[in-house]
Amino acid sequence: MAAPAAPDATRRVRAVYSATMKRYEYSTVPLLTHATKQILDNWGQDGWELVTVIPGPNPEQLVAYMKREKE
Repeated sequence: MAAPAAPDATRRVRAVYSATMKRYEYSTVPLLTHATKQILDNWGQDGWELVTVIPGPNPEQLVAYMKREKE
């Protein structure tokens, strides 16, 4: 059985992981069914990636969940 990692080693591993881990920001976007492509294209040009789309509050509206890497 391996000995548990020393606290300093654990801190170093966490620091390296934290420094290399990507950070994201998220946004929700209302989509109109007649303009979905245009709306998503506009957000995509700003670096946002579509994560998922769910039904909105009424049948003519959808909600897109977007993410992009923080700078």
